[in-house]
Amino acid sequence: MDLLHPPVISSLLETDLYKFTMLQAMLHQFPANQARYEFVCRNTPQYPLSTLLSEVNRELDALCTLRFTEEELDYLRGLRYLKSDFVDFLAIFQLQRRFISAWAEGETLRIVAQGPQVHVMLFEIYVLAIVNELYFRRIDQTGLLAEGQRRLDKKIEVLAQFQEQGPKLANSLDISDFGLRRRFSGAWQEQVVRKAAAALPPMLKGTSNVYLAKKLSLVPIGTMAHEYLQTFQAVGVQLRNFQKAALDGWVREYRGDLGIALTDVVGMDAFLRDFDLFEAKLFDGLRHDSGDPIEWGEKALAHYAKLRINPQTKRLVFSDGLTIPKVLELYQHFANRIPVAFGIGTNLTNDMGVTPLNIVMKLTLCNGQPTAKLSDSPGKTFCEDQTFLAYLRQVFNEQGPAA
Repeated sequence: MDLLHPPVISSLLETDLYKFTMLQAMLHQFPANQARYEFVCRNTPQYPLSTLLSEVNRELDALCTLRFTEEELDYLRGLRYLKSDFVDFLAIFQLQRRFISAWAEGETLRIVAQGPQVHVMLFEIYVLAIVNELYFRRIDQTGLLAEGQRRLDKKIEVLAQFQEQGPKLANSLDISDFGLRRRFSGAWQEQVVRKAAAALPPMLKGTSNVYLAKKLSLVPIGTMAHEYLQTFQAVGVQLRNFQKAALDGWVREYRGDLGIALTDVVGMDAFLRDFDLFEAKLFDGLRHDSGDPIEWGEKALAHYAKLRINPQTKRLVFSDGLTIPKVLELYQHFANRIPVAFGIGTNLTNDMGVTPLNIVMKLTLCNGQPTAKLSDSPGKTFCEDQTFLAYLRQVFNEQGPAA
């Protein structure tokens, strides 16, 4: 590790809550799964990410020395939905360096984690935070931080003014920080969340970053991500039934806790065909992560109406590329009809005046089989196996080219 900077990740708590909730479900239901996760940059960086290779490898070396401390384990035991046997597993858990590799292909940085799913799935958020922070270290820090602070102050001012003077709708405006995976740096994310928590009570409900939630006495926020549902494409259930199997597995694991379902693994229309009265009553609400959010929300409301479910007893969570103006627009559109919440990511933790990296680390293989996401936003569709992607489209009657 270089002498000027400590490791980017200093605690294994510094990940999104849903990595723990999904890991617990996998440990209990599919502990023998084998999986492959691959890092991808979807946009063009200012300079080749391959030049970060030696630093990335040093960070991965340091990451794989970390263990959960007793204090951290005690904190996790205090989360009612995490079971004691799972925390006992974390007590002996350590990321294994042999399960992750990084190399350069021309100007492209390749990072692949492959091995037992319960031992590789946690790499994702750490890797994304590492690459982001290393990348932005090479760009003028002083100017970026000054611009980031100016923009943050403006966002907080707009939200505070709306909280004070905006329309009083049937349901409150609830926002959370979802910005760990795309943040400018760890120090900057902490500064952002501290300032927002101080300036916007009770609007700021929490953060997905478990480390910051513990440190700042905030609520950790999160349920499931795409990888959880995609795993069920490769565990022996009929492909047409993978979503229902995943939702049923979640309910068995959490018995009413963490009841927000993600809808866009094969698109909202296909999701709603599987989201019958049983599931719609079991789950507290739905999360939007691709496609037109107003169209999505109207489809959700229509579905609840068709099932004769009072929408005021449910919740819609929006988390796809949100900005403050978009949050306020969606809030005013929906909040009289259904409770809403907003997870703000990149625009909160990496709005510094330069284009942020659009990086992901996605599940591509499970038990030797491809997995795929048919997003409602074409650029988010992700699968290396075009034959499987076409088959998945056929099974769910979803149209559109691979992207």
